Amino acid sequence: MVQNHVAPVAKQQPAGVKQIVTIRLDVDMLEWFKAAGPGYQTRINQVLREHMDAQRAAEAAGN
Repeated sequence: MVQNHVAPVAKQQPAGVKQIVTIRLDVDMLEWFKAAGPGYQTRINQVLREHMDAQRAAEAAGN
C-alpha cells in the first residue's frame, strides 16, 4: 500500500513560485502529457497540485 503522505516543508512557498527540479517519470506518462502539446510541464504541475489539494482536504476532514 502506498502512503499518501508528504513530509511538511519548513517554509511553504506561495502558489506560482516555481523551482526547477529533476524528476524521473515513467516514459509512457511523460509521452502522454507531451502528446497534448506545449505546456505539458504546467499540466503535470496542475495534476500534482490537484492531488495535493485533495489529500489536504481529506486530512482536514480526518480521513
